[in-house]
Amino acid sequence: MNGSQTAPLPPTSLTTAEAAARPDGFTVVDVRTPGEYASGRLPGALNVPLDRLGEASAALTAAARRRPLLIVCASGARSARGCARLADLGVAAATLEGGTGAWAAAGHPLERGAGARTPWPMDRQVRLAAGSLVVAGFLAGLAWPPAHWLSGLIGAGLVFSGATNTCGMAALLARLPLNRPGSDAVPFEETLARLAG
Repeated sequence: MNGSQTAPLPPTSLTTAEAAARPDGFTVVDVRTPGEYASGRLPGALNVPLDRLGEASAALTAAARRRPLLIVCASGARSARGCARLADLGVAAATLEGGTGAWAAAGHPLERGAGARTPWPMDRQVRLAAGSLVVAGFLAGLAWPPAHWLSGLIGAGLVFSGATNTCGMAALLARLPLNRPGSDAVPFEETLARLAG
């Protein structure tokens, strides 16, 4: 052994009851957008958006040596992708079944940023944007038939998203001002320092 001790590996997923029974047993990493994170998160959770996991790999590896990682998002889909990405980097982590939605529904507390606005969950934003574009393409196609292609392209994008478990529209929507952190947000570099800590 090289002197560095690795925390015991967690199961691949935990129920809210299992996670709540070990409040200090995990380093909780929330992979949602900063705006979603500010609207309500598990107590003590650190925000590392899904698209920045690669940048945080060294800090997450260091954190995983001290305590198992629990990766959370709104419903569990993004956290499962996060765990898969971390596994590719050699970092073991577990997901929270049902995400922060299930945590809150079970009556567990959420921390919120000061004056935090509450953006819709990303999957709801994607459904609204995709549905609006499909309807717009259909209606525009009544006056100008080639506009129906917009509906077809959005449908193809949704099929691709489902098949690959990725979402380009979510990546674009995450850049909107409503999904950005508030003024009291912890800078990403400080989050990395806390993880590496």
